[in-house]
Amino acid sequence: MKNNIVNVMKKNQFSGTALVRNHEDIIAEGSHGYANRSEQLPNKENTRFGIASGCKIFTSVAICQLVEEGKLTFDTKLIDILDDNFPNFDRSITIHHLLTHTSGVPDYFDEEVMDDFEELWKNTPMYHIRKLQDFLPLFQNEPMKFNPGELFHYNNGGYILLGLVVEKLAGVTFTEYVINNVFEKAGMNDSGYFALDALPANTAHGYIENSDGTWRTNIYSLPVQGGSDGGAFVTTEDMLKFWDALLKNKLLSEEMTKLLLTPHVHEDGNEFYGYGVWISKKENGDILRYHVMGYDPGVCFHSVYYPEYSIKLAVCGNISEGAFDLVEFIEEELL
Repeated sequence: MKNNIVNVMKKNQFSGTALVRNHEDIIAEGSHGYANRSEQLPNKENTRFGIASGCKIFTSVAICQLVEEGKLTFDTKLIDILDDNFPNFDRSITIHHLLTHTSGVPDYFDEEVMDDFEELWKNTPMYHIRKLQDFLPLFQNEPMKFNPGELFHYNNGGYILLGLVVEKLAGVTFTEYVINNVFEKAGMNDSGYFALDALPANTAHGYIENSDGTWRTNIYSLPVQGGSDGGAFVTTEDMLKFWDALLKNKLLSEEMTKLLLTPHVHEDGNEFYGYGVWISKKENGDILRYHVMGYDPGVCFHSVYYPEYSIKLAVCGNISEGAFDLVEFIEEELL
């Protein structure tokens, strides 16, 4: 399979890196494409990639840590923590609602209304979006989509609010908190929240294909710096270190880890959502996989833990699609 995975990358013209591991044994690992097309610098096993919404689970871990410290509960109301002006928000919105995408708050990028993330920056230049507070004018005055707890609707704005909750209670920026309390504890030494206009060495540029077959970077397509709803950079190795740390209760207590991985809300079919993590069930109700994913212009990411097989994988890409197909190939080969 080690050779096959690279062959599939080449066949699909996938640009990125994949790592599959069972405990400490590497089942498959491979890279293809360029981290920097202009300089023709290849993607490598230790290249850092943006993971878009794949890092919502880091936000959930941060919130759960603050719950364990007694600084809030999952039933704490948003209105009791943030003193920003949300004139149309329901006063009964809780932390649990935000974590599970059931809050009903408006989103700054609503996939039911918009299908092109780049549309956002026509009126609000992306280079102005450098901290969580900068997102608020995009959605804080909009009406609620539905009553809290009424249904599941994937929502980036809700996770911006969770990040602001972390900042308010921890007294540091959200990115500082995650770096110190998640990345460092998990040994994720190559991960961070990097600005697109100041990427460090060994970090892949995200690429978008033009209609004529040429490529451009995504620097004008995304907020300059990521935060609590998405935009962290990781290596495949670091992502598996995160799963290891989470499952070995290095980030949260055993009880809290189980709560984070609980299927709190039904999304569709056999898909459920925990706190920042997707959960797929088998027909008999057993858990097939826990997975996180992220897709933005020039970014595609998928990372999975299969509890029955103790297998973890991470697929990071610096193009807009292809990670899901690679995960499907790996599943067919392994399971």
